[in-house]
Amino acid sequence: MPFAVPFPLAAALLAAAAPLLAMGSERWPGLAPCALCLWQRWPYWIAAAIALVALAAPRRAQRWLLRGAAIAVLGSAAVAVVHVGVEFGWWPSPLPACLVRAGGGASVDDLLRGLAPAAAKPCDEPAYLIPFLPVSMAQMNLLYALGLAAFVWRGAGRRR
Repeated sequence: MPFAVPFPLAAALLAAAAPLLAMGSERWPGLAPCALCLWQRWPYWIAAAIALVALAAPRRAQRWLLRGAAIAVLGSAAVAVVHVGVEFGWWPSPLPACLVRAGGGASVDDLLRGLAPAAAKPCDEPAYLIPFLPVSMAQMNLLYALGLAAFVWRGAGRRR
């Protein structure tokens, strides 16, 4: 008999996979995140936490918790829509952190304050994980978030 992973655990692992992959892409191949990239990760962590709570919850509550996790993932999709629009130049970024400023004319203290962990590139500059595939990380996140939200929502409604 094959090993069966409980659905809430699978949902938590799939939700955590997206920000972990994004963090891994910072190490290898060295993609720099922008402020919107960093914002897209939080809903996944929230969804993973909700799914883990659902793992220990009674079956009736499990359904609603998993649907809450799916809605949290849709939060990342919403940020991804904004990010894709910024990349394509459809609208400006709503975050002031998306503008990476050059240090010209700044004091040493200003430059040192700018070394704090923050976005490393402007949000309108797409990051491509696969060089020959013209799909940015924001676009990949949008597709993944929509697919994962649908998967978790549908799985929450199934009787086990």
